[in-house]
Amino acid sequence: MAASLPPLTGATPRSVLGAVLLAGAGLAFSGCAVVGNVAQLDDDDYQLVRRASPDSLVTALHRAKLFYVQQRADTLLLTLRSAPAGPAVTTLRYRLRPNQRVLLLRRRLDLDVFTIPFKVRPPRGGVPVQLNTNFNAALYLGRRLDFYSLRLKRSTPFGATPHVRDIGIGYGVFIGAGSTIVNPDVTRQRTTIAEYEGLVLHGGLAFIYDARAFNIGLATGLDRLMGPDGRYWVYRHRPWFGVLFGLDLN
Repeated sequence: MAASLPPLTGATPRSVLGAVLLAGAGLAFSGCAVVGNVAQLDDDDYQLVRRASPDSLVTALHRAKLFYVQQRADTLLLTLRSAPAGPAVTTLRYRLRPNQRVLLLRRRLDLDVFTIPFKVRPPRGGVPVQLNTNFNAALYLGRRLDFYSLRLKRSTPFGATPHVRDIGIGYGVFIGAGSTIVNPDVTRQRTTIAEYEGLVLHGGLAFIYDARAFNIGLATGLDRLMGPDGRYWVYRHRPWFGVLFGLDLN
């Protein structure tokens, strides 16, 4: 059964860390303006985001939360996954309007591979704050939230066309490997080699902004230096902070 609905409505450790966070946030939001638009909403399960102000679609659907949504030009077909109390309605047809926005939320698992261009290590064992730019890579698994804003936009003199804007964010865990410079200063003078590039295994937590073409975000984690000098490494079991950049595998 189908139903039509009305429209709806001086460097210090702290300053260095702040600069890292600010840089990551700035890059994320700059990416949003460039690649946040999508041509067509994917057919999938979505949640209708409720707002504080009265909304005709929310009111009509009562307690329904999850829908299978299909976009057909300027019309949305919403199939209820769990029908609200009252008369059963299988599919709702909703036509987009220029002065009204529909906000949908899609949740799914996210699998990414990313690099960490640099890590900021707080001061430790007499060594000042460090900015490491060695190679680092990781495999990330987490939860992604995509917010889709849909409306009609008057882009030509002949009429309006559907406009879909996507903002995606994610959070999860990662594991990976990288390298770091090992010398007597970071091993309490215990290393037998003057300086070399050691292998580290790392893991931690990440917050990602999904710009569809690429991912960018912030990470914090712990490193384990492999080899005999690992037990003397001043950064053993100590957190670091960094910016990540990667590609979406799914």
